[in-house]
Amino acid sequence: MTTPRTEHLVLPGVLTAEQAAATVRGILDVQREDGAIPWFRGHHLDPWDHTEAAMALDAAGEHTAAEWAYDWLARHQNPDGSWYAAYADGDFDDVTDRSRETNFVAYIAVGVWHHYLATGDDTFLDRMWPTVVGAVEFVLALQQPGGQIGWRRDDDGTDTTDALLTGSSSIHHALRCALAIAEQREEPQPDWELAAGALRHAIRRHPERFLDKNRYSMDWYYPVLGGALTGAEAKSRIEESWDRFVVPGLGVRCVVPNPWVTGGESAELALALWAMGESDRALEILQSIQHLRDADSGLYWTGYVFDDEAVWPQELTTWTAGSLLLAVAALGGDEATCAVFGGEFLPKGLDPDCCV
Repeated sequence: MTTPRTEHLVLPGVLTAEQAAATVRGILDVQREDGAIPWFRGHHLDPWDHTEAAMALDAAGEHTAAEWAYDWLARHQNPDGSWYAAYADGDFDDVTDRSRETNFVAYIAVGVWHHYLATGDDTFLDRMWPTVVGAVEFVLALQQPGGQIGWRRDDDGTDTTDALLTGSSSIHHALRCALAIAEQREEPQPDWELAAGALRHAIRRHPERFLDKNRYSMDWYYPVLGGALTGAEAKSRIEESWDRFVVPGLGVRCVVPNPWVTGGESAELALALWAMGESDRALEILQSIQHLRDADSGLYWTGYVFDDEAVWPQELTTWTAGSLLLAVAALGGDEATCAVFGGEFLPKGLDPDCCV
């Protein structure tokens, strides 16, 4: 096993070099020989969290392991460009949820672009291009006239046209990364630009086009994390609900009013704060969730019920560790991670409100 690259993963009160290396090894220990990264061994793999864990491996310099993860997706893509929502322990022959969720499918574009920026591997980008195209075309087939993206297709082919703000915000990020890949390959995709712009417009101006899930913290910060809201709009959104979701010293609630903070949501909020230029607050959030760290494995418990002072559920998930490593990498100045989540060089799409 290689020694993880940890110089940019050292953050006071969050990770030492030794702790960062242990967390990376924790993810590698869960990864299967075929490249699959389930939540933990014996649990399921979903394509979104599998990709997030792969991105964390790239941020740590584990490029070969990350490439195996993307190759797993390329080998097991459905003919329509999708992946199923869940595979038992990452076994593609044991599908436990045969629905196909659009944000799960789209996210490969974020991972592929991140891997390319981390490695400069044009051969990899060429090899993954058909996979990305298939995924994007599947997702855009579920885009609604108002710009929002229907959130799933069932195994019988029935589309759920209702849209989720969190999922659509993640798809917005993925479409911009897909457009960046297309630009790098000099293969313009004007239809994708129009789709990304319409989606961004819906997120910014038409909350009524999405199901009301405002009890969930992800619906609060994901329009910022996904790059649809920036500048003053982003700051206003974060400030208006800060006290609803942030529990000082413990992290971010998954859903109000439940007394449950979760590591993944906390790390993602930290990434959003970093993207807004608020690194100090991002650091505070990451420091606040160190009570979720398992010293033996280097991984992180999914959440903590603070009324009962109890870790719950009893699971150490690769995606929680992955989200924390990516947030730390951004704060540490990792170029690929900063480029993907900072969004400075990502195409915006042809948003009628903002066409630059």
